[in-house]
Amino acid sequence: MPPVPEGTVNPNAAEITFVSEVHDYGTIKQNANGDCEFKFKNTGKEPLIITAASGSCGCTVPTAPLNTPILPGESGSIKVHYDTNRQGSFTKQVTLTSNAKTATKVLTIKGNVLPAPVEEPFPSKKPSGAPFE
Repeated sequence: MPPVPEGTVNPNAAEITFVSEVHDYGTIKQNANGDCEFKFKNTGKEPLIITAASGSCGCTVPTAPLNTPILPGESGSIKVHYDTNRQGSFTKQVTLTSNAKTATKVLTIKGNVLPAPVEEPFPSKKPSGAPFE
């Protein structure tokens, strides 16, 4: 088979197809579980190799099967942890680099983190009939 000319897409290249490229946490509480998973399948004709996975900031940490060939028809997943100790709305990206037809793929996580409820160290009201009034 002759080499594919530079700048041309290999018609037999690996192809990464995700079930969804966006994960919406919705509204979650501060310090809630920030884990999610992006499932994918190699829908191409050659083994897929993911060479890099990076979050858009330190609060978004992806875990991917780096440098592990995923054969045509096989599935895998990218796990992402978002640090939910930050309050407010967020939209973050995870960028994947691979040998797929689309060499760079961007996944998105989003949601809104509500402040954790503040617990009072002592009740603000005295119980009725309390002996210390």
